[in-house]
Amino acid sequence: MSAAPAEPEEIDRILAALADPTRRRMVDLLRDGPMRAGELAAAFDISGPAVSRHLRVLRENDLIEEEAAGDDRRLRVYRLRAAPFADLQSWLEEVAAFWTVQLSAFKKHAEGKSRKGRKK
Repeated sequence: MSAAPAEPEEIDRILAALADPTRRRMVDLLRDGPMRAGELAAAFDISGPAVSRHLRVLRENDLIEEEAAGDDRRLRVYRLRAAPFADLQSWLEEVAAFWTVQLSAFKKHAEGKSRKGRKK
């Protein structure tokens, strides 16, 4: 995980990039390892330019990185970047911890009311 918590704007950027189901599916595919653009495109029923636009959004938001595939500079390989997902996980853990405390307090409150109601 990151040394410092991610800024809210960073989390907003990550969530906005992942809001599209096609981009989430691309991320799911890339979890299995790096893929060429053509391999990613084959998994979708959308045009090549649409695939490129989705990859650009993921790349511009630092969720993926691209590099040349071997000697052919025209072929590009895409892979996930770990840091933004670690930032997102850290934020989600903070949210989960908040709700754990809130729900625990509500449970204690509800159980206390229930016990008082039975004493009457």
